[in-house]
Amino acid sequence: MPRRRIGFWYRFAAVLCKPPLVALIKRDWRGMEHIPAEGGFITAVNHNSHIDPFAYAHYQYNTGRVPRFLAKSGLFRKGFVGAAMRGTGQIPVYRESTDALSAFRAAIDAVERGECVAFYPEGTLTRDPDGWPMTGKTGAARVALQTKCPVIPVAQWGANELLPPYAKKPNLLPRKTHHVLAGPPVDLSGFYDREMTPDVLKEATEVIMAAITRLLEEIRGERAPETPYDPRRERIEQRRRTQAQTEPQVRGQAQPQTEPQPQVRGQARTQGKARQEEGQSK
Repeated sequence: MPRRRIGFWYRFAAVLCKPPLVALIKRDWRGMEHIPAEGGFITAVNHNSHIDPFAYAHYQYNTGRVPRFLAKSGLFRKGFVGAAMRGTGQIPVYRESTDALSAFRAAIDAVERGECVAFYPEGTLTRDPDGWPMTGKTGAARVALQTKCPVIPVAQWGANELLPPYAKKPNLLPRKTHHVLAGPPVDLSGFYDREMTPDVLKEATEVIMAAITRLLEEIRGERAPETPYDPRRERIEQRRRTQAQTEPQVRGQAQPQTEPQPQVRGQARTQGKARQEEGQSK
């Protein structure tokens, strides 16, 4: 595929990042033929390591269509990091916006300009105990339904073996393999004529996440759980478990706290009367 619109900053980042990536991990990269040569599109990628954005960016850089990642807007205002983010064409997300679609306006504009926007639909590192994709957030679906652009599902595995989620130190040896598999565009045409309600966005997001999960099953040679891990549901269940454990303790502590009170008040009256009689005798 022809290289296009990469620019100085992206080439500079590649010069810095590619040598250590090549030294640290082997590559098993497939599906590059599904990356469009022209026009705007979205890649939807699973996220299981703090270093997989660099490893995945290396994969897509080699296709000639560099990814524009979404990042917190504050990063674009900080010195060298901000200059690099702006120079490489990364996309600020203004999370203070009350309009969900406006928060992704820059991503929509980039797609309409013919760029590739890379989404991590999970929004954060997966919390699934076995590293499978979680339930997704609706940002990628919003941009896809607004622009009707191709959505390329991408699964990756291996960067998490080099640096597991939330680990502080990498596992350098033996040398790990970074597996990437891109699939054909997700068919979202059935949603185009429907109103963009929360239910429609959720349904479209589930279709995207299912495509990513199928690709990861192919990479790993395993079946994913039937129900994706849902962080929100897990937090609710955790609160319920915590409440169930603490309520008996609270009820048990309540009785000793209330019983002594009459006795203390009675003692106070007795002591006050004794002091009064003592004063009268004097």
